[in-house]
Amino acid sequence: ITVLHQSRTLSFSLGGFPAWETARMWSAIPLCSAYLLALLGNLTVLSVITAERSLHAPMYLLLAALAVADLGLSTSTFPTMLRMLWLGARDISFGACLAQMFFIHAFADVESAVILAMAFDRYVAICHPLRYPSILTSSVTAKICVAIVVRSALVQLPLPVLLTWLCFTKVSKLSHPYCLHPDVIKHAGSDTRVSSTYGLFVLLSTLVLDLIFVLLSYFLILKTILNTVTWKERLKALNTCISHICAVLVFFIPMICLSMMHQFGKHVSAQAYAFTANLHFLAPPILNPIVYSVKTKTIRRRILRIGLTVCVRGYLGEIW
Repeated sequence: ITVLHQSRTLSFSLGGFPAWETARMWSAIPLCSAYLLALLGNLTVLSVITAERSLHAPMYLLLAALAVADLGLSTSTFPTMLRMLWLGARDISFGACLAQMFFIHAFADVESAVILAMAFDRYVAICHPLRYPSILTSSVTAKICVAIVVRSALVQLPLPVLLTWLCFTKVSKLSHPYCLHPDVIKHAGSDTRVSSTYGLFVLLSTLVLDLIFVLLSYFLILKTILNTVTWKERLKALNTCISHICAVLVFFIPMICLSMMHQFGKHVSAQAYAFTANLHFLAPPILNPIVYSVKTKTIRRRILRIGLTVCVRGYLGEIW
């Protein structure tokens, strides 16, 4: 009971911006712009897929799920960063820290699993095109999305619960402007073997396993593409994967670097921690809708049509 009382009344001090004392207001402006861009981009993708009936197909439903994951990930990370830069509020309560940690890791797991589902979609479309309509139906895609959410929630829920049983006896400064499990657990004053082991299990069974299956999918895709007769067909098949490959690289490369830093980088600078963590959690919500909007003709045309309609209505409104 004493341990739980200490944990619940404790607060953490957010970090991650080494030069915030002199440039925090200037840093908040591009950060706020990035958050608004992430919201606008992902909400636009969602609205276009919802409004366009021709986009109610498995590939685009998974893209909508990716946009939801990006919205959740950005909304879980940006607010505390902006609060810290604008108001100078570094402290975050233990309960709020655990809640933020759960949602950040849960939405990261959702995004990882959605990227895996999209890799499976590309694999079936390229390697088994004739069976694609019967394998990936809308109902199957919906069941996949439900399974992704359930997996993420069930796997991530024990992490904050286990942390409540640890002893945190002092206000500790975190390495990031938001709460992450590997960062929080470093400041515990009691035995962390159970919590650390489960955290490693979660990492291996979700993000790492998803990455392995994504790489396996692309190995099979590449094998099929190389067996095609003409270079034109090969390039056409590869072109359908470019957007997804960008999503894979933007999400998994910073994640691998950040995990390696937490595990082995005892002498890594604060600037490197901040840059890698921010790149991992902030880049995908901003870049994914841009990449998919540019590469997907139907979405691009719909967005241009909406923009043109808004401009025309604005012009006519000024005339009248």
